Amino acid sequence: MSEETKKEVVKAETVKKWYVIRAVTGQEKKVKHQIEVEINRMGLGNHVAQILIPTEKVYQLRNGKKVTKERPFYSGYILIEAALVGEIPHVIKNINGVIGFLGETKGGAPVPMRLSEINRILGTVDDLAESDAQISTPFIVGETVKVINGPFNGFTGTIEKVNEEKKKLEVMVKIFGRKTPLELGYLEVEKES
Repeated sequence: MSEETKKEVVKAETVKKWYVIRAVTGQEKKVKHQIEVEINRMGLGNHVAQILIPTEKVYQLRNGKKVTKERPFYSGYILIEAALVGEIPHVIKNINGVIGFLGETKGGAPVPMRLSEINRILGTVDDLAESDAQISTPFIVGETVKVINGPFNGFTGTIEKVNEEKKKLEVMVKIFGRKTPLELGYLEVEKES
């Protein structure tokens, strides 16, 4: 290999860009792991800086208990910062669960993301990681809910107002034959099934 060719190879290795891999929805973690294993097995780790699955934390109510769960923010997509040279795109495309690269034309080369796009996505992911987890049960005025916590446990009522900011609901409950408004937190009620 000539000195000039070596310099080009080194230059290609150092220029890493962000790409989006389309994966089978629900298998993002498995696909990410398989990509990492294959890249390491082939000794191509210096071409791949990082592989990310943007996730968000959400609270869910299960049997009256608050459970924190992580779920993909962009379902079916994996971000990869890499220098896609040589065999790397071919290796990634042949991994089980990978559909292909986002933005590529059939048989064409993968298209890198614009820096502004990746900064926006990574900024959003950082914000999600830093902020408290969101409650994934949006409530609607007029919906019937059951109180699952506090002194009115077991009562059923209709939502009159929703305060997203404070995560509170005003629920109209019939107590001793009279309609009474109650202010309850999102975690004190569950949707009637």
